[in-house]
Amino acid sequence: MTVSSVVASESATQQIKTPLKELSPSPEFIEHRLKLWDKFKSIYLAELATKEPKLIKISCIDKDGNLKTLEGLESWKTTPIDVAKKVGSKSWVESIIISKVNGKLWDLERPLEEDCSIELIKFDDDTGKAVFWHSTAHVLGEALERLYGSHLCYGPPIENGFYYDMYMIHKSSTVSLHHFPQIENLMKTICNEKQPFERLELTKEQLLEMFNYNQFKVRILNEKVKEDRTTVYRCGSLIDLCLGPHIKHTGLIKALKVTKSSATHWEGDVSREQLQRVYGISFPDTKQMKEWERFQEEAAKRDHRKIGVAQDLFFFHEFSRGSAFFTPYGAYIYNNLIEFIRKEYRMRGFKEVISPNIYNTKLWETSGHWQHYKDNMFVFDLDEEKYALKPMNCPGHCLIFDSRTRSWKDLPIKFADFGVLHRNEVSGALSGLTRVRRFQQDDAHIFCSYSQIEKEILECLQFMQDVYSTLGFTFDMVLSTRPDSYIGELSIWNNAEESLKNALNASGNKWGLNPGDGAFYGPKIDITVKDALKRPFQCATIQLDFQLPIRFNLSYIGPDGEKHKPVIIHRAIFGSVERFIAILTENFAGKWPFWLSPKQAILIPVAEPFVEYAESVRSKLYLAGFEAEIEADPGLSLNKKVRNAQLDKFNFILVVGEKEKENDSVNVRTRDNVVRGEFKVDDLIEKFKRFKEQRLLKAEDEF
Repeated sequence: MTVSSVVASESATQQIKTPLKELSPSPEFIEHRLKLWDKFKSIYLAELATKEPKLIKISCIDKDGNLKTLEGLESWKTTPIDVAKKVGSKSWVESIIISKVNGKLWDLERPLEEDCSIELIKFDDDTGKAVFWHSTAHVLGEALERLYGSHLCYGPPIENGFYYDMYMIHKSSTVSLHHFPQIENLMKTICNEKQPFERLELTKEQLLEMFNYNQFKVRILNEKVKEDRTTVYRCGSLIDLCLGPHIKHTGLIKALKVTKSSATHWEGDVSREQLQRVYGISFPDTKQMKEWERFQEEAAKRDHRKIGVAQDLFFFHEFSRGSAFFTPYGAYIYNNLIEFIRKEYRMRGFKEVISPNIYNTKLWETSGHWQHYKDNMFVFDLDEEKYALKPMNCPGHCLIFDSRTRSWKDLPIKFADFGVLHRNEVSGALSGLTRVRRFQQDDAHIFCSYSQIEKEILECLQFMQDVYSTLGFTFDMVLSTRPDSYIGELSIWNNAEESLKNALNASGNKWGLNPGDGAFYGPKIDITVKDALKRPFQCATIQLDFQLPIRFNLSYIGPDGEKHKPVIIHRAIFGSVERFIAILTENFAGKWPFWLSPKQAILIPVAEPFVEYAESVRSKLYLAGFEAEIEADPGLSLNKKVRNAQLDKFNFILVVGEKEKENDSVNVRTRDNVVRGEFKVDDLIEKFKRFKEQRLLKAEDEF
């Protein structure tokens, strides 16, 4: 090691050990912002004073769910929190996080401008959580500025908490685990101060002056903000470019925690500036934090990355980052899942196809993916032209459909494909099996007529329900309808959406509506499964597509002898098989159901003279199609062998000795140490066949 590297290492170690303290004096940009805030706020207050109040009428749902109508209130003076106080108790009012005014998110202390309907939202609503966590992100941002003097970038809420990205002015500075307590302590101080969240709407010129020290905010203003005016929010010393809205004040945050930090890059682009990202979680009640911590402990036990290593299912290597190596145990699960879907395909009229992995980029230009997705593709030069590894199957399936003339009598045509896909995910986004570069999907595309949409969608929903129920999953469904940016004829959209609604109703399951969130090329049904910890995961996709048939000029000959455009239904149930295995691993906590388990049975001879018999039973089970092993280590006691087998999650532990050898039998116990007793080997094989064929979730209980 060189002298310079030793010095650098010692410096880094010293930085980690040195306690983190608030900067004194504080960064100059903080004072710069505050002066401009006071200047611009005085202008705003003067403008507000010129507003002529008028009497307005407000409708609102009270704490008991009753619709209340309030009259005689004044615009520009009355706020949503004033309305809340008129329709609910003090404790109920204090639980309100944010409001919606005529469907638009609105700060609780922002004056109302006209007649309106108000929705008052609590933390148990997803919108309430998002606003609460967004507000706590601002508290984190204030702490980071005061501790590091960093320049803040983005600080959004996420599914479970929030984060803030920051650019470190001092290149040697990094956020370490040892800093978390100091960051948390300053955040708690900020919360105890009950700093109010204040909103100002400013011109782009004013904002460029306010954030002229921060190149990232300047970029956002110049590249992202298209309007002449936008908003900033202040809490304490932090003033940040933000659309809001926010909670009333920081004192509503009763429990918080910094959870992790990592390196990232500006807008996820590795060629741009490196940033530090700090994550956190917060709640309006300390009990909720304790529940969250218990949940995290259980989730950590189920982490598929830990179980994958412990059970020797898969691993990753730096020679192929983002691509999993599945061992024989993992491959057994992988192949069983594919075979499960493959058998279902045969019963449901799907035909499996095999399509190329490499295409000329002209294909992706035709499909439209090149314009929107090329940065996520692996592209290379070949024969003086550009080619790419396929990230999805649909364009290739369009070529197969178009390879010969199709008749209306052929429809629907259902192509299924388990081909390997590649997506160029940035290194920082890779995460176990949940985010990979190489994967396979249970991908299928249904080419049908418009009149067949409802029937095909219903069959897709039934297919999905059968698969998820087999695996023990519950699920939620949402219909996402026509967005403002839709392409195509309005009448086609309306008819298609009506067909999807009819299919959803006929499925017998509850479903919700997500207006305007469909893709520009067709409406879709978003399906979210819930695992054993009630965590949501979106896996299944049912998406109508009106545009690919147009882009590829696809057609079939109708009963009238004329050419007609088909519609495509994109459909997957697992989605990425890799990601689905991650979800299953954590759902089952590594205790695989018998039909999926790579460790279905283990033979344990009670002594060395019975090893040969144990091996003969193992061989018989294996040849019958079951994953069976033997534990014959003479250095282990019988109890130790049984215990090890239970820890290894073998579904069934088969002990054999003199009696079992004479009777051609085994003594059966389960991985949960339930003793089932002696069974003939042939009878056991018949039971195993039934467990496998019926895909029982808890075969051990059915014994």
